[in-house]
Amino acid sequence: MSDAFRRLDLNLLRVFDAVMAERSLTRAAHKLALTQPAVSNALRRLREALGDELLRRSGTGVEPTPRAQALWPVVQTALAQLEGALAPERFEPALADNSFVLAMADATAAALLPHMVRILAAEAPSVSVRVLPRDPRRLLDDEAADLAIGYFPAVLADLTARNQTGDAVSYAHQRVYDGEYVCLMRKDHPLAAGPLTLDQYCAARHLLVSFSGRPYGFTDEALAALGRERRIVLTVNQFFTAGRVVANSDLLTVLPLHFFGVTGLEGTLVWRPLPLQLPTVHVDALWHVRRAGGAAQRWLRDVVARAAAAEHLPQQSPTAV
Repeated sequence: MSDAFRRLDLNLLRVFDAVMAERSLTRAAHKLALTQPAVSNALRRLREALGDELLRRSGTGVEPTPRAQALWPVVQTALAQLEGALAPERFEPALADNSFVLAMADATAAALLPHMVRILAAEAPSVSVRVLPRDPRRLLDDEAADLAIGYFPAVLADLTARNQTGDAVSYAHQRVYDGEYVCLMRKDHPLAAGPLTLDQYCAARHLLVSFSGRPYGFTDEALAALGRERRIVLTVNQFFTAGRVVANSDLLTVLPLHFFGVTGLEGTLVWRPLPLQLPTVHVDALWHVRRAGGAAQRWLRDVVARAAAAEHLPQQSPTAV
């Protein structure tokens, strides 16, 4: 243990965490039930101990230095683990009135939420859930969401790499279900009469679902590996929108197979296997490690797993990293 750490007052880290979260000394003081001079004095002592300015005045608040930005996630995780060890959380669903925030796409929400609502009504009638269809990592980092559910290949690849090198990780995950992507088209589409060939697929006009807005997806990557490409004429950010457009046009789209049964458009849509190999879609629950140990969070993840089982979605044994 270094001399600097031995002399450090750990209460200063609580003040630092509050100021980073509030970006205001006044609001941080109110949150901690301290005076503003006490917060200012704590920050001064922490600056001296760490040899960095940490926070600079900016307008009506403060802005962190790069050192503070790098330090904050580590401090948050350590404080959360310490709090969990000293005061283990109890969670009784029947008495709880928590409001959970989930980040997921409409196709995933359509499959899971009907079953989640039934579970909540039976076990936790005062608990509420909000669903946000936005970038999950930003929401998790800002603690604006409890859980993100979806297909996160880039995030999981990064977690695997960090685990192999021993680097610190920010997220944990658990497999919810496995799925596959198929090609959807209107029921009387000229290509619906028989098996879909690669030449037919590439010659058709396509709709892409892209949450980032980028008009290039993993299907295009798979086609490029074969030396082929398709023509995307429309990009949207919702699966339901894609289903509605395809049902009323000659466009093709690639959607999760489990979504087909919840579109309400089964009478006007058909699906065909894709004429190229795509990897299995692993839908995971993703959460920040700061929220890994809470009893309420564990219960929420269990509700999601039971909702997936009730929908009869293909599952693997739960895995966490």
